[in-house]
Amino acid sequence: MAGSKRAMMISVIMQRIMNVFLLGLAAILTLFLGRETYHLALVLFMSNTESSSYLLIEGIVIYFLYFEFIALIIKYFSSGYHFPLRYFIYIGITAIIRLIIVDHESPYDTLVYALAILVLVVTLFLANSERLRRE
Repeated sequence: MAGSKRAMMISVIMQRIMNVFLLGLAAILTLFLGRETYHLALVLFMSNTESSSYLLIEGIVIYFLYFEFIALIIKYFSSGYHFPLRYFIYIGITAIIRLIIVDHESPYDTLVYALAILVLVVTLFLANSERLRRE
């Protein structure tokens, strides 16, 4: 009995340590989100060139990545210390879209990225099915 009590105490301590570090990560991501907002405002008011349009689009996608990671941390705490799988899939899709926007010179690579997005969307569909959904 004493062994299980000790294991439970270690589990609680480790959970609290992880929660503190996760809150620290959320604070850092919030700071980066604020910095990205500032950079987006600068790019928005730059001269209208094709490169500034790409910078704006890339900045918006990066903005969503920060936002999704912060939302993932919020969801972790609100769902009883559980990371829902579908949030990771959303982040993966957004990251690949950003990669396509930034690196679109090779048609083969773009096709592979698009197929990866398709696989993630199918995975998202399966993860949201009634059978696999636990929320």
